[in-house]
Amino acid sequence: MPARGVRSLPRLARSPRFIRDWRSPQWDRRTLVRVGIVAAICYAAWVTEQNFGRWYDFFDMKIYHGAVVWWSGGGELYEFIAPDTTLGFTYPPFAALLMLPMAALTPSAAGLFNMVFGLVALGMVLAALLIPVADRCGWPRWMTVAVALPLFAAIEPVRETLGFGQVNLLLFALIMADLVALRRGWRWAGIGVGIAMAIKLTPALFIVYFLVSKQWRAALTATLAGLAATAAAWVAVPHESALYWGSVIFQTERVGVADMTPNQSLAGLLSRLYDTATAPSPLWIAFALVLLAVGLTRAAAAHAEGDELIAFTLVGLTANVVSPISWTHHLVWVVPAVIALADQALRRRAAGRGLAARGRSTPGLREPIWFPALVGARHAGAAIALYLLFLISPIWPYEHQLPAVSHYADGLFGMLAENSLAIALIVLVAALPSRPGAEPAFGGAAPLRVPVARPAVVPARRGEPAPATAGAPTDH
Repeated sequence: MPARGVRSLPRLARSPRFIRDWRSPQWDRRTLVRVGIVAAICYAAWVTEQNFGRWYDFFDMKIYHGAVVWWSGGGELYEFIAPDTTLGFTYPPFAALLMLPMAALTPSAAGLFNMVFGLVALGMVLAALLIPVADRCGWPRWMTVAVALPLFAAIEPVRETLGFGQVNLLLFALIMADLVALRRGWRWAGIGVGIAMAIKLTPALFIVYFLVSKQWRAALTATLAGLAATAAAWVAVPHESALYWGSVIFQTERVGVADMTPNQSLAGLLSRLYDTATAPSPLWIAFALVLLAVGLTRAAAAHAEGDELIAFTLVGLTANVVSPISWTHHLVWVVPAVIALADQALRRRAAGRGLAARGRSTPGLREPIWFPALVGARHAGAAIALYLLFLISPIWPYEHQLPAVSHYADGLFGMLAENSLAIALIVLVAALPSRPGAEPAFGGAAPLRVPVARPAVVPARRGEPAPATAGAPTDH
């Protein structure tokens, strides 16, 4: 008579075949190989971070930690200046309240906790984005996410966020939670954006996107969530709230100088091009408005085509570009851009293979793709190039700071290298392709249904060439 625990197992799990497969050496070897691959990638990511990263030492976390310790001891929050620096606390009071518990920790412990939470947040985002791709391609879910996590942890925005002790990955996860909610039609979609906006102001651009794309419920939810969090902070710490919203928010010099190399926004690009500490205001405003219109218009179009991931990515990239200061650790929206480009390559390659197979097996159907193996190569190449650019981050060998050294000290190549990340962001805002029908949002206005053209087989008349197939991907 079987034991009680064994008898409670599902019939499949108690079957001899299941036990034999589970214990089979082939299954064990395959798992060990996959674990070995993940371990090798983790080691390679660590070596890459050591070679291309910088000495971080939780620099920003020490400022946040010192500010909340000073504040909890009775000091003025926004009067705190970190030792040996001119930097202080710049976030809204709601963010200060969330950071207040870390006053009980040491700066290093707070930085390590932030690193763990940041990696967990990144892992959750990668799982949400990559599991649908893994299911479609037949890849193991756990291995897909486990491989992607160290690969993306090694690129410039993520390694700087983790090394400096920044909050960008946590805000990124809050916003991407709304993407998942919109995909599934959940009513609370927008809360993540609202909370992120109460912590940092730049996510407010997502509310503008919700309005432009006519996702009224998400816009209202995000606005109410942001106002509720800000109001709660005002009730809890009215003095700090009045000080921040009355004066600190307008003290832009607290953040840094625009021409600093790690500022890869449009303002930083223009400042370095003009070799001045700040960007020419009329020129910056004009270009920023143009890129803002382009980014929001393309995001609304991607939403209408049923690609909410590209829409969110475009809004995040646009916020990076038009913000006066976008340090390299702010640029985490490169992560979904790389994933979307790679997914586009996989989709087009699969479509090209299907079309080639139908063309070979159907009499009278002419194959319009001359090199089927190269279908999707453009998007794959773009994904690889974008990833390598942010992995290597060529801005640091050409870092300069006025008035000591001109930004043109290394010639044209040095100028291009120092601004390479900003240029890539602008190109992405203008040219990141969407994937019609890939990930529609159901929480707002229903996206347009994009019909997928299927190759039609038309019998060729005697003496006439067979008609070509329409509606198939033909890029090489």
